[in-house]
Amino acid sequence: MAYDFKPFEKKIKEIDERLKKELGGVRTGRASPAILDGVQVESYGTRVPISQLATISVEDARSLRIVPWDVGNAKEIEKAITVSNLGVSVGADEKGVRVFFPELTAERRTVLLKLAKEKIEEARSSLRKARDEVWSAIQKQEKEKKMSEDEKFRAKDDMQKRVDTANKSFDDALSRKEKEIAG
Repeated sequence: MAYDFKPFEKKIKEIDERLKKELGGVRTGRASPAILDGVQVESYGTRVPISQLATISVEDARSLRIVPWDVGNAKEIEKAITVSNLGVSVGADEKGVRVFFPELTAERRTVLLKLAKEKIEEARSSLRKARDEVWSAIQKQEKEKKMSEDEKFRAKDDMQKRVDTANKSFDDALSRKEKEIAG
C-alpha cells in the first residue's frame, strides 16, 4: 500500500503560505499594505485589524493611503501604526491617514536581511518537523506489515522529493526578498 502524502503536502502548503505572509511583513523601501497586517486598532471597545476599518491602497512607491470608513477612526489608526514601531512615519489629513516609508539605510537593510533569513529558517524547521512525523508514520506502517521494505524506501524518496521542492521554494522566496531589500 502506497503512503498517502496529501496531509504532508497540505502541511507544506501551510508552511509556504505562512512564510510568504511573514516575508510580506518584512518592510523594504517600497510601500506594501502587507506591513500593516499585524497592526490592531482600538475601535468601539475591541481590537481589530486596519483592513476591517479602512481601505488601504498604495499611493506611490513610498507611501500608503488609508481611508477609514468612519472618519472618527483616523486618529486611532494613526496612533496604532505609530505605536507598532514599524519604522514608518504616519500623518493624518482630511482624507484619512498616509504612511510614509523612509529610504532604507545600509544598517537597516542588514537587519531586514537577517530577519528574512530567520523567517526562512523557521519555515525549514517546521518542514523538518513535518518530515520527521511522516517518516515515523512510514516506518510504523512497515513494522505493522502494511507496506514492504521496498515501498518504505520508495515512500522515503517521494517524501524527500517533496521536501527538496519546498526547500527550493523557500530559497526562491529568500532570493526575491534579498533583491527587494537591496533595492
